[in-house]
Amino acid sequence: MRKLRIALMILLLAAGMVLVACGGQTDEDSAEDTTAEDTTAQEDTSTEDTASSEEAEAPADTGDECSEVVEIEWWHISTIEAEQAYWQSKADAFMADNPCVQINITVLENEAFKARLTTVMQSGEPPDIFQSWGGGVLWAYADAGLLRDITPELEGEWRDSIAAQSALELFGKDGAYYGVPWEWGAVGMYYNKDLFEQAGLDPENPPATWSEFLSAVQTLKDAGITPITVGEGDKWPGHFWWVYLAIQNGGQQAFLDAFNRTGSFTDAPFVKAGEDLQDLIALEPFPEGYLGFSYNDSAAVFGNGEAAMELMGQWHQNVQKDSSEDGEGVANLGWFRFPAVEGGAGNPSDVLGGGDGFGIGKDAPDAAVEFVRFLTNAENQIDALDTVGFGPPTAAGAQSAITDPVQQQILEARNNAEYFQLYYDQFLPPAVGGTVNDAVEQIFAGVASPEEAAQQIEDSAALELGN
Repeated sequence: MRKLRIALMILLLAAGMVLVACGGQTDEDSAEDTTAEDTTAQEDTSTEDTASSEEAEAPADTGDECSEVVEIEWWHISTIEAEQAYWQSKADAFMADNPCVQINITVLENEAFKARLTTVMQSGEPPDIFQSWGGGVLWAYADAGLLRDITPELEGEWRDSIAAQSALELFGKDGAYYGVPWEWGAVGMYYNKDLFEQAGLDPENPPATWSEFLSAVQTLKDAGITPITVGEGDKWPGHFWWVYLAIQNGGQQAFLDAFNRTGSFTDAPFVKAGEDLQDLIALEPFPEGYLGFSYNDSAAVFGNGEAAMELMGQWHQNVQKDSSEDGEGVANLGWFRFPAVEGGAGNPSDVLGGGDGFGIGKDAPDAAVEFVRFLTNAENQIDALDTVGFGPPTAAGAQSAITDPVQQQILEARNNAEYFQLYYDQFLPPAVGGTVNDAVEQIFAGVASPEEAAQQIEDSAALELGN
């Protein structure tokens, strides 16, 4: 597909020119990255780690069949009970077929995962398999010699089975691959159709342009409905807003110019992104206390029907449901693309997005690579869709199994994007990505102007990417 080929060319160009720092991981989500460690979360997840390891099935008693049991350490961030159960079932199935393999699962909340992964990477002892979004953070670990090159295992049937080849390129650098994506989607606007209708908005025709969007926000406010929620305490959810506005104002060329150092992050589209974000903030569309909300706090607000919209990635459908008081979430859920900015250089089809993948640690045994191949096959990706709603999948043979209307929209947006941009805080080197998140947070808090925020990002880029 021409559009995906364009995205792939962009990513390949970027991969060849990026200069990554061997520092700690930032921020995500996103999918996203902050190196600040939440002590309470870390303590809570320590209990989860122990429980997860104890619950993992021991390899079958095979007598003399196993001269040695191969242990695999796997870290993931699926804290929702049903998702944990799904991953455990796949580990159990693999161990049943491979009785000399023991898979030890560690489950960590997103922010605690990032902090702890940074620590073990700095010690030179990465887990065998770990959650990754690809891009600059993964490349930094590869440059530091902390990852296993799985190119020989990937070539051929496994690689050919991956539909989202542009996503795969984010797990590779200079022709070598250090992991694979297993789900890949688009960030977009989730909205509560019932609240739209209560405000007198047409729920079947959400706003398509930035001016229409700002008007809809005011209409919701006038109806006594909180228009938008965002977990700005975690920073990465807020960076989605600024990056999308930069995409719409500058298109792919503005980012490539700034990234390749023929331009700057102080160029007009990036400053304009901050100005547009200020216009939104001036409407006071967010719930009280949102600057301290975690992503899960914000997801609960949306899932409880206390805000009409939330800009988030493809995983949000499950999280808002699980975070809601009734466990059901928004009953009449809709999704639409980020609004096009009038007069901007971006294409309305342009997408900010990414997804989840598996990174492979430097000392991972062959069985770990085979386990990741097993997890990413079409049969298991279809099972993931049917069991817990994971998606959109990256296996070509699994995409036709998507039946949920929202996920179908996200898949369509992903596959037909004229320009697909990975989250800045993952694509850019860790230090630059962290600065993006910090600078955008300052715009939200009203302590930095659009020009000042752009200058902070440019100063970091000049240091990490070169002048």
